[in-house]
Amino acid sequence: MTLRTLTPKQRVLGIFVGTALMLFVPLIAMQFTSEVQWNGFDFLVAGLLLLGAGLACELVICLFSTWKTRMLFIGMVLLVLMLVWMELAVGIFGTPWAGN
Repeated sequence: MTLRTLTPKQRVLGIFVGTALMLFVPLIAMQFTSEVQWNGFDFLVAGLLLLGAGLACELVICLFSTWKTRMLFIGMVLLVLMLVWMELAVGIFGTPWAGN
């Protein structure tokens, strides 16, 4: 299956399922190691970030028709996601909402 054969409804459902599956990784890791210590708020924030990025990518796919433009904007969405995630995790920029 390609992006063209999936309907927007199917892609959005995939985004929700993919977000839930990604959140299972730290949940399972917490069962085996003390290195991962997430609470409910951590899962909420991570879920919102992943879901927001996925839906933003879906919006880009719906708004733009050329492959190059889609890849440019999806790359920008993913870059912002990574920067925010890193700031929340370890505080690379030293903002007040940094993780450490």
